[in-house]
Amino acid sequence: MSKYAGDDAAVQLQDLIADTENVEDFLQRLSEFSAATLSHSVGADIECGVTLQRRKKTMTVAGSSNNAVVLDRIEQSLGEGPCIEALRTRGIVLLANVDTDPRWPEYQQQLAAHGCRSTLGVPLEIGEDSAAALNFFASSTGVYTAPIVAEAAGFADLAGRALRLAVRIGAAQSRAEDLQAAMERRTTIDLACGVVMAQNRCSQDEAMSILTRVSSNRNQKLRDVAADVLKNLTGEEVRTHFDA
Repeated sequence: MSKYAGDDAAVQLQDLIADTENVEDFLQRLSEFSAATLSHSVGADIECGVTLQRRKKTMTVAGSSNNAVVLDRIEQSLGEGPCIEALRTRGIVLLANVDTDPRWPEYQQQLAAHGCRSTLGVPLEIGEDSAAALNFFASSTGVYTAPIVAEAAGFADLAGRALRLAVRIGAAQSRAEDLQAAMERRTTIDLACGVVMAQNRCSQDEAMSILTRVSSNRNQKLRDVAADVLKNLTGEEVRTHFDA
């Protein structure tokens, strides 16, 4: 991949991260972008599936088309093929011709039945306990030349970096949502505590003891007891809000 093409792909991958709301959406967009990128390079239609590996189990998580998902799942169902081999070896694995390669006869027979003649498995690094791979499918042989394979390797490096960033952003969003939920629960409890203090003319510690005792007697979570106190006071659900 030339420096110019690499820079352009990096910018577009960054845009994908900015334009997607979660990792699942990013993976779908990544499969479509990867297929389009390699299709442009080879001058033929290339489809792409994305395989995720976690704790040695693999699954199809995205595809540039419905057919790409079907082709990728063939490999997952059999448990062998170039994409799985790429994940195992952390290297690019080429299946240049389904009719002549001797490695995965059943897999290649099923690919041929679906009109796929050659594939390319390209690993992406995510973290210590997980990895992903791009599974490229072509309807003819001879498309994955040495320059194309080298370009796929360069693209995979960029895509892997983008995927790791998307995963970190997704994790940060999840932590932020968990923190927001905790803040909302804490605020609900504090508000209910204030209501009990006013009704019983007691201290904050005494009000909290009352809420805790009710929670224990009802076998109900403290935040739910607090929400009931506020609902009984206002006649409706009370929600707390934290703007980003």
